Amino acid sequence: MALLTTPTPAQRSDAARPPRASLRNWLALAVLMLPVLISSVDNTVLSFALPVISESLRPSAAAQLWIIDAYPLVLAGLLVAMGNLGDRWGRRRLLLIGATGFALVSIVAAFAPTAELLILARAGLGFFGAMLMPSTLSLLRSIFLDRQQRRLAIAIWASGFAAGSALGPIVGGILLEHYWWGSVFLIAVPVLIPLLVFAPLLVPESRDPHPGRIDVVSIGLTMITLVPFVFAIKEFATHGFEWLQVLLVLTGAAAGTLFVRRQLSRENPMLDMRLFRRGVFTGAVLINLVSVFSLVGFLFFVSQHLQLVLGMRPLDAALALVPGLIVMVVAGLVVVPIVRIVRPSVVVATGLALAGTGYAIIMVTGQHASEATLAIAFAVLGLGIGAAETISNDLIISSVPADKAGAASGVSETSYELGAVLGTAVLGSILTAAYRGGVSLPAGLSSQDADTARETLGGAVSVAESVGGPAGASLLESARASFDSGVVLTSGIGVGLMALAIVLALVSLRRARSEG
Repeated sequence: MALLTTPTPAQRSDAARPPRASLRNWLALAVLMLPVLISSVDNTVLSFALPVISESLRPSAAAQLWIIDAYPLVLAGLLVAMGNLGDRWGRRRLLLIGATGFALVSIVAAFAPTAELLILARAGLGFFGAMLMPSTLSLLRSIFLDRQQRRLAIAIWASGFAAGSALGPIVGGILLEHYWWGSVFLIAVPVLIPLLVFAPLLVPESRDPHPGRIDVVSIGLTMITLVPFVFAIKEFATHGFEWLQVLLVLTGAAAGTLFVRRQLSRENPMLDMRLFRRGVFTGAVLINLVSVFSLVGFLFFVSQHLQLVLGMRPLDAALALVPGLIVMVVAGLVVVPIVRIVRPSVVVATGLALAGTGYAIIMVTGQHASEATLAIAFAVLGLGIGAAETISNDLIISSVPADKAGAASGVSETSYELGAVLGTAVLGSILTAAYRGGVSLPAGLSSQDADTARETLGGAVSVAESVGGPAGASLLESARASFDSGVVLTSGIGVGLMALAIVLALVSLRRARSEG
């Protein structure tokens, strides 16, 4: 007869400890990084292709911003909804559907003959991209049960997302050196094919055992909240103040209010607004938004400065950002052991301070910023963003039950994509307004050339090359000076925003634990 013994504390601790990940789990992480990279690359890949597109398709200033923002705007509006669909239908299944659609629409975007069709294709990419991102982060929650291993996995995930955002201009620069602008979209096809092959073999299916109903009304309200607001910003930058913009903002605010009230009244809401009562959760979500806002906003103007002001080839301009990319990835990984002994609020605040320093470098150097100055500024900003994003993502995903991981990751990704939208919509619109107000057009330009040169820096460069002579040189000098004056202004706004974000991190994350 066996003797019954009382388990020792060590034995009880081992029994309670979640199982550690196997080699198969880490291979699954490698597969899940493929859609992360593609989705984030698509956020910024047009930064370097934009000058070429502006010369080829001749979009207006508003259309130029929409070409960039159509993707993250649709993505942001649908991420929470797609996270819920993944909870209901299966996260791996939704991932595979999204990957297939994303690859097909990428081909359409690559061969778009007009700016309008390119905007529609970018919106289609946003629709299928919304299926990719929540699935990846929520699957990590079900694959990595050990907290420390999950923190490392999320650090790799966040570093991959940040790296993809920074890699976009680099990949774009390399491709534009040898191919036409549409090639920047075709990179999704060979990357997503391995995902479709290996995901069914390595990634386990997971879903919420008690999913709520699909809330079509809430999905519509999220889009009605975001689209009018972003459209109002763009219209203000292009045409100045109009009462239509006030109406658009009020429409977005009203829809947002209805969305919040609807979520609070439902037993199983699409987005659990009660999560935002937790200071750590809310602070981490806002820090995600601000981090991506600063990264994408920075890339929007630095890529144009390198090519259109300094006159660098796309490949050379892309290589100038490589050090910042490396620093961003390394920072996201190195911060994992650091946060075990240093409070998350301190780590995040330090990262945001470094991001603000990157903007400050550009603000101080102004129109005299050289290639080396821009590279250093981006590396400093990348160091801070890489650290801040890793910690904020870990705090978001670890604060909810595992069966709600899809909804939580949808919130996290929504903050990412909303930050990407606002980064170009706000800073890009301010920069556009400053450029339009400062550029001086030489006499003798046709009305079409004058409109093109006044719209964007890329348009001015194209017109200056076609006009040539003293008039072309005068236009080019004025356009570059006006653009860089706008860069100084937007950099100052970036510094102020980072200062506010530091206060937010110190206050909202003060109760977050170094160990979880």
